[in-house]
Amino acid sequence: MANLKDLKNRIASVKSTRKITKAMQMVAAAKLRRAQDAAEAARPYAQRMADVVNGLAASVAGSETAPKLLAGSGSDQTHLLVVMTAERGLCGGFNSSIVKAARVRAGQLLNEGKTVKILTVGKKGREQLRRDLSAHLVGHVDLSEVKRVGYENAAGISKQVFDLFDAGEFDVATIFYNRFESVISQIPTPQQIIPAEVPETDTAKSETLYEYEPSEEAILEDLLPRSVTTQIFTALLENAASEQGARMSAMDNATRNAGDMIDRLTIQYNRSRQAAITKELIEIISGAEAL
Repeated sequence: MANLKDLKNRIASVKSTRKITKAMQMVAAAKLRRAQDAAEAARPYAQRMADVVNGLAASVAGSETAPKLLAGSGSDQTHLLVVMTAERGLCGGFNSSIVKAARVRAGQLLNEGKTVKILTVGKKGREQLRRDLSAHLVGHVDLSEVKRVGYENAAGISKQVFDLFDAGEFDVATIFYNRFESVISQIPTPQQIIPAEVPETDTAKSETLYEYEPSEEAILEDLLPRSVTTQIFTALLENAASEQGARMSAMDNATRNAGDMIDRLTIQYNRSRQAAITKELIEIISGAEAL
């Protein structure tokens, strides 16, 4: 049985840990509101951008003059996986769920004989992927100094992706991130960004309703890069909200567990203290009777 001093020190240590986890929970709750508002505000714009691009792309898909970001390279041999995670831990399974989805996809592609390249955004994803996919890592984006993600951060990431695509380094690019649903629910989401995916539409509803000037191809040539950057920016915002939600939930659980541990240790401390007092009384009484 642990002595009283050890138990007392352990109780004090767990109490200090509980203060830290409680403070982190409150900070995450405050950051979550801002991050959630930003993510929700970006969704309508991103959806409208996707609708416009899809409408234009549907009319030029398969055309010889279609932009390269829409038509692709004509092959799907080399895949670029852009894995977007957090710079910090202590947020439950937030980072692991994204990395797991990327690992599964990489494994499928490698089994099919494809070439896989990985661009990581966030330190935690890179640390995990180094263990078994280090040979496939081709770049990293460090956002550790960024307090609040902005469009310029997404533009920097998209520039790296465009440079690799223009250099013929990959044929298909997919981003991996967590889509925010609630504090306790973040959904790992893969999303192909290059070449742009054109959803199938009903022929009766896809008749031309607008005349474009300049042509659809010229508009897409300018709009597609913005669309890719917007998708990356939306993913960053969704990730930021998901990270704070996951951290808030994880720190709440840690605070509760610390409280339970303090209760158990306090009971153990009181029992040990009572046993020590009883032993001392027995020794005093036995000594008195011996006299």
